[in-house]
Amino acid sequence: MRSERPPSRRPSRPHDEDALRSRSTRDPEQRIHGVNACLAAFKHRAQDVRKVWLTQSSIPPFKNVLAWCVANRIGYRVIEEDDLQRLTSSSHHEGVCFDLLLPAALTLDALLHSLPAQAPALLLWLDAIGNPHNLGAILRSAAHFGVAAVLMPKTGNAVLSGAAVRVAEGGAESVPVLRIDDADAAFVKLRGAGFAMGATLVRGGESIFDARLPSRLALLFGGESEGLPDALSAASELRLRIPGSGAVESLNVSVAAALCMAEWAKAHAESDGPLSG
Repeated sequence: MRSERPPSRRPSRPHDEDALRSRSTRDPEQRIHGVNACLAAFKHRAQDVRKVWLTQSSIPPFKNVLAWCVANRIGYRVIEEDDLQRLTSSSHHEGVCFDLLLPAALTLDALLHSLPAQAPALLLWLDAIGNPHNLGAILRSAAHFGVAAVLMPKTGNAVLSGAAVRVAEGGAESVPVLRIDDADAAFVKLRGAGFAMGATLVRGGESIFDARLPSRLALLFGGESEGLPDALSAASELRLRIPGSGAVESLNVSVAAALCMAEWAKAHAESDGPLSG
């Protein structure tokens, strides 16, 4: 995407085709929005920023971003609320939108190689989380609890959309998301790296409050409607549930994931793992 001369501070409406069209297929990009999401993206990978749009009232927290755009010949544009809503397809844009290059894909082999041997580590396996708000909330909690990565099947319907990134409040920049081709092969590699598989269930299984959670654990969560497939549950060493009153069938998956992460963190907070210090 070509760089533009920075516009004046007067709010303007983007009339050029480049401002409102889809992102280039030659350089895969993602479009994100939300104050914390965009600030976190700039902090972690400013070099990937390709275009910035924001409203006049949103300029103050992004002054250093705009100065960086000027210095690096990256186009930014001050636009109206309705144009920003069109760009983000959301009324919850919080006054800012970035286009960024997609980060380089991380393989499972590279992830496992990067983890300190024998050190506590938690992974999440999300089988079919289709709601972007649930995915974003899980990523936010995963960042809070120091989760090493989130794994999702390539065939699933989960997408790291602008809405999911906004709800994650910056967590999407701290937790790598990997797409997995072959669950069986991935399980073999995970076990080879010392990870146990912990399937989360609505019914049956051991209470997570009583279970002895391994220091290297992959927690598996199923979709909002279908739950975890039987094959993944059967392939797991641990089968875990969150006991409750029975007044409702189950917790929202993002709430359930946060509770499970907290239980693992409580068990291993004193270790030399990602939660120490």
